[in-house]
Amino acid sequence: MYFAIFMLVILLVSGVIWLLDILVLRKQRQAGALGDVADPWYVEYSKSFFPVILLVFMVRSFVVEPFKIPSGSMMPTLLAGDYILVNKFTYGLRVPILNNVFYPVSLPKRGDVFVFHYPPDTSIDYIKRVIGLPGDKIQYKDKQLTINGKVINLDFVQPYQYALNVNDESGNARAVDVTASRLSEQLGDVKHDVLIHDIMNQYSPGSAGDRLMQGETIIVPEGEYFAMGDNRDNSSDSRVWGFVAEKHLVGRAFFIWFNFDQWRRIGQSIG
Repeated sequence: MYFAIFMLVILLVSGVIWLLDILVLRKQRQAGALGDVADPWYVEYSKSFFPVILLVFMVRSFVVEPFKIPSGSMMPTLLAGDYILVNKFTYGLRVPILNNVFYPVSLPKRGDVFVFHYPPDTSIDYIKRVIGLPGDKIQYKDKQLTINGKVINLDFVQPYQYALNVNDESGNARAVDVTASRLSEQLGDVKHDVLIHDIMNQYSPGSAGDRLMQGETIIVPEGEYFAMGDNRDNSSDSRVWGFVAEKHLVGRAFFIWFNFDQWRRIGQSIG
């Protein structure tokens, strides 16, 4: 969001300078000169940057926006270091910065991998998978997901080993090799893999995660969504901080366009 604000400011400043030069400044320079007068540096820069910034701003706001995956909460679907593209049109065209929908297109579907403004701090963008739609009844106990009374089956694929960053007693981060179970899950039309660890989950008292562990059913409010990471035991998601409001939606992730460490991931679709 901060980058979008920065781009908007630069766009407005360069546009105003260019327009002011066309209407006023150029005439003043020409009136006091015998021949052609070169544009001042600030006018030249504005004329050069404005069209480029306008194009980038329009594309990022209404068509597609790049993001970098910062953590392993969406493993094995997405890895830390993946550069992805997010479709900004799927969930409707939105007013830049304000994020209000002015041209509705569609709403998130169960199983979508979506980007949204993190509810506790909307200046941060998060990425998770849509688990519950408005009105859905969600249960998640003993690592088993149930939606509207239907148990979502998990089929074992293979063991999955990866390096997990943890803090030692001194507070220093270190990598520890852990092994999870990679399982296949079907949500709506989307079939994807998730990771399940042989560890006990812990949540703050009263949080959605705590209530689910106690066997309570969570009902998703209207206009909101229940999100979870594919790395089910290593994800800060709706179980921790609550639901995702429709007004906080950014777009649907659909493509991995780069990864510096794993080139074979380039070009993979996100499902």
